[in-house]
Amino acid sequence: MPHERDEIPPGVFRVCMVCTGNICRSPMAEIVLRDMVQKAGLGHRVSVTSAGTGEWHVGEQADPRTIDALADRGYDASMHRAKQFDSSSFDDLDLIIALDRTHERAIRSWASSDSDRSKIRLLTSFDTDPGRQLDVPDPYYADPATFAAVLTTIEQACAALFAQLEPAFRAPQTSTHA
Repeated sequence: MPHERDEIPPGVFRVCMVCTGNICRSPMAEIVLRDMVQKAGLGHRVSVTSAGTGEWHVGEQADPRTIDALADRGYDASMHRAKQFDSSSFDDLDLIIALDRTHERAIRSWASSDSDRSKIRLLTSFDTDPGRQLDVPDPYYADPATFAAVLTTIEQACAALFAQLEPAFRAPQTSTHA
């Protein structure tokens, strides 16, 4: 499960990036978005995690080419360990970001309510570039240059996502105390 209920304080917006094995695309997206959140001083308002639709790599580090591509741009992926998305996570998440339409379909099939389905979005759907790809390509069977290109796509889409979400993160938190 990408989130443990008692680890994240109430009022924190919880985002989970999802790809196939949680060793290439979703760790990139998690680390890129988390970096944007931290640099904006909003780490106390937003939690970013990632998971895979399958269990093949659970517990493993990110693919070495993922780690290298991220490191080349100043990101640290050394602590990442792959997790599998668990349908019980819907209650613990505010936004579930699929890296391609296959992931989006799989997650939607696991959703048990309209509320759960309303939390699912395709990462590229935030990017307004008319030339954008709908799916973030899977670099797993490709070379390091492809990993770098996929990271560029993810950085652009995460910047668009963050631009749309940041105003809500910056809005004053409402207190429920009298």
